[in-house]
Amino acid sequence: MKFAERVENLPPYLFVGISRAIAAKKAQGIDVISFGIGDPDMQTPAPVLDALVEGSKKVVNHKYPESEGLPEFRARVAKFYNDRFGVKLDPATEIINLIGAKEGIAHAALCFIDPGDVSISPDPAYPVYEIGTMFAGGTTHFVRLKEDNGYLIDFADIPTDVAKKAKTLWINYPNNPTGAVAPLSFFDEAVAYCKEFDIALLHDAAYTEVTYDGYVAPSVLQAKGAMDIAMEFHSLSKTANMTGWRVGFASGNPEMVNALMRVKSNIDSGLSQANQEMGIAALDLPSEWLDNNNEVYRKRRDKVVSVLNEIGVPAVAPKGALYIWTPIPEGYTSAEFAQKLLDDVDVVVTPGNGYGPGGEGYIRLSLTIPDDQIDEGLRRLAQLRINA
Repeated sequence: MKFAERVENLPPYLFVGISRAIAAKKAQGIDVISFGIGDPDMQTPAPVLDALVEGSKKVVNHKYPESEGLPEFRARVAKFYNDRFGVKLDPATEIINLIGAKEGIAHAALCFIDPGDVSISPDPAYPVYEIGTMFAGGTTHFVRLKEDNGYLIDFADIPTDVAKKAKTLWINYPNNPTGAVAPLSFFDEAVAYCKEFDIALLHDAAYTEVTYDGYVAPSVLQAKGAMDIAMEFHSLSKTANMTGWRVGFASGNPEMVNALMRVKSNIDSGLSQANQEMGIAALDLPSEWLDNNNEVYRKRRDKVVSVLNEIGVPAVAPKGALYIWTPIPEGYTSAEFAQKLLDDVDVVVTPGNGYGPGGEGYIRLSLTIPDDQIDEGLRRLAQLRINA
């Protein structure tokens, strides 16, 4: 049996390897503390679960949903954009529901990329940007994110001949894996750049609502001219502890949204309407709930950063997202240092090279594990001897 080249060439998804490493340790009877995967440990809020229960009782929700999503869901997303970002969207043409942002991000390439086309992606980055492009038959040109530039794309680093050929450009702020944040002026620059070269600008905005220290993340759709060229992907997974319910949405230029709708309507049958009602309830959560949820992560962030610095791993507290991205000590590769933590203190972290060559020399720690496990993991890390 011969499989398609896209499958033969497909690397294992990053977190599959991490899950297997954890399982191997547990099979030996070893208790592992994992800072590996960004999956919130806190429960989906009760009002959101109540909406699912009520929605599941409605016979109309037992049928196929529409690909673009319930009108009520899209109207609530439009209200979110107006209230949160001051951006007015037409729910009928400029918003579509997603089965989680990951699904929409992967399918977006099918809207723009033909075999041989080029997509521009940051490095390091969420691997799905590259994988979606590969599934569509395209290739990815990587732009290195540099620590001394705040992990913002420097558009001058993109060769002009690449820009002229590129069909899409991915950005992601607050950023996974680095935790970097971007000012609105950066989005203005990104929009202007993409309009100059007629490139579709795609913004993964999964972490705009997970921020700290008074920082408020902008939307790319706030940038001047963004609605001419941009589409933004949101998820309620991290915002409202809903990773398992797969509720997301894309918003922006109506032609781009329509293209994604046409692709999705031929591949999936849309998100369950009961889950969309959960999404409405999640968007209705009071700001105090979100503040309290983020405060839990802030406290964890500060504890993790403090211990890492104590053991000689220089870490800086990010203002957004759920991760600590930090350089590793000299003398190790990212994979070697991650393996050392697993071998020496039974702690799992994500090696930075899993996010691309630009992640080599770094590790990522997620803040999405219970406080008692955070404390135990930090106790173990404090015992680490770097040069041992």
